[in-house]
Amino acid sequence: MSKVVHLIKLSAGTEAVEQLQRWQASARAQGPDGYPRHVTRMWPKREAEVLAGGSIYWVIKGLIQCRQRILRLDEVTGGDGIRRCAIVLEPEIVRVAPAPRRPFQGWRYLAEDDAPGDLRPGRETDDTLPPELAGALAEIGVI
Repeated sequence: MSKVVHLIKLSAGTEAVEQLQRWQASARAQGPDGYPRHVTRMWPKREAEVLAGGSIYWVIKGLIQCRQRILRLDEVTGGDGIRRCAIVLEPEIVRVAPAPRRPFQGWRYLAEDDAPGDLRPGRETDDTLPPELAGALAEIGVI
């Protein structure tokens, strides 16, 4: 069995997890099968490891705040004729313990051991801390 690896991606322009949820519920973010997808230029070279149970971890306001399980990778061709990768995602967005992350372009691999843990059941509805405070607390290991 393949080792699991995750992807990490900035959610550009997103202010909160709820905004990501609204975007993914829109018709523009969904494929013909109704699943949300993120289209990217690059195809993961570690495809087997990603598809062995990997998730995409979303960075919002400088913090990893949530994840979605990756269901599959679909090839899509844009109107410009360029082949791209559609990362097809499970609709459920799972909140994770906030973890600071510096800006980067594209996506990166995230080892399973380095991925932040899911929030305990019941914590998903806790009041959201301001990103600056959550980042400061995460840096010192409080959350």
